[in-house]
Amino acid sequence: MVLPGMKPRYTEDPNRPGERRLPGFGWLPNRIRHLFISCLGEFVGTFLFLFFAFAATQIANNLLGKNPMNIASLLYISLAFGFSLAVNVWVFFRISGGLFNPAVTVAMALIGAIGWLKAGALMVSQVLAGIAAAAVVSGLFSGPLAVRTSLETHTSVVRGLFIEMFLTFELIFCIFMLAAEKHRSTFLAPIGIGLALFIAELAGVFFTGGSLNPARSFGPDVVLGTFDGYHWIYWIGPLLGAVLAVIFYRLIKTLEYETANPGADGDGQDQSHHDESRASTKYHDTYQTRQMTDGTNETHFATLLQDSKRTLATPPHRTTSSDYGVASAEALPREKISPPLAAFVHGGDGHHSSDGSSDSIDHPNDRPRAQHTRSSRRLSQSNYEMTSDNSYRNGPSAESGRSSS
Repeated sequence: MVLPGMKPRYTEDPNRPGERRLPGFGWLPNRIRHLFISCLGEFVGTFLFLFFAFAATQIANNLLGKNPMNIASLLYISLAFGFSLAVNVWVFFRISGGLFNPAVTVAMALIGAIGWLKAGALMVSQVLAGIAAAAVVSGLFSGPLAVRTSLETHTSVVRGLFIEMFLTFELIFCIFMLAAEKHRSTFLAPIGIGLALFIAELAGVFFTGGSLNPARSFGPDVVLGTFDGYHWIYWIGPLLGAVLAVIFYRLIKTLEYETANPGADGDGQDQSHHDESRASTKYHDTYQTRQMTDGTNETHFATLLQDSKRTLATPPHRTTSSDYGVASAEALPREKISPPLAAFVHGGDGHHSSDGSSDSIDHPNDRPRAQHTRSSRRLSQSNYEMTSDNSYRNGPSAESGRSSS
């Protein structure tokens, strides 16, 4: 924001000319500034993601009261988490990457997408955002804070650990293939990521609370000051899922998974354009070399006709000849030159073409069409033009192939 009287400052980094700088922060190196932007984006994005998810969970659990979880509440909570993640990832994807999860951040660092220093800073921002979101929901919404994750009565700690591991594996592998791997549909990655969390919540909310995110479980416990003895599974389980997703991702990358199903990333447009181009070229070549029924080439014939007209239009002092045997202008007086009959370009389908009009002559590659009406246009004032017109009217009929005289 530049207030009246203030001049905007720009970075002095030659690699990034024209970048605006906040007044008073010209001394800040770009590397530190970028890290600050990423941490700020992760904090705000994680806060918004968990705020809306916690708010919906608070509503559902308070309405349930002491009643057990039902399908309606399960769907409500799962939809809230899935849609909140999809929207906020889409918003913050270009700012910080939209990770919002320490387990996802570790996974991205393991595959080399981000550095470990940045990963550590982002994880701190995410954990702080989880605490802030839980505190705000607790202060704004009535009733006790009911957004903690806990194991279902009949779910053991080991089961809960593996449930969290596999659910997180699904989410992180989805992020790898849709966001980390760049392809035609990368811009739609937030939708797929949100749906991945949605189906994971459907499977896990009832048994473990569906954490998949250490910051999601740690924040409410800090606000309430309550930590279960098995709270560690909400850290170890997602981290194991991250490691498992990285191992599998590295395996298929090493095996060059792109070669197993070639063209799967395409939309069919490139191949169709290639096929159309080949078909067009083939048709063009065939059309150019197509022969007449009498063995002549219609394109060559039309070219000769065009040369003949140009010959007739040359001044008398020039000596020209054509393939039709037109006599030299110097050898014969102009008044004794017999103008040739109008030539007809054969269409190859048993009909004759037009009378050598400008359309068919100026564009010899355009296939002439059969004429079904006689030309009634008279070209006056010129003996040559009158003779050409009479020759055309006495020529063969396009319908019968015989002379009409």
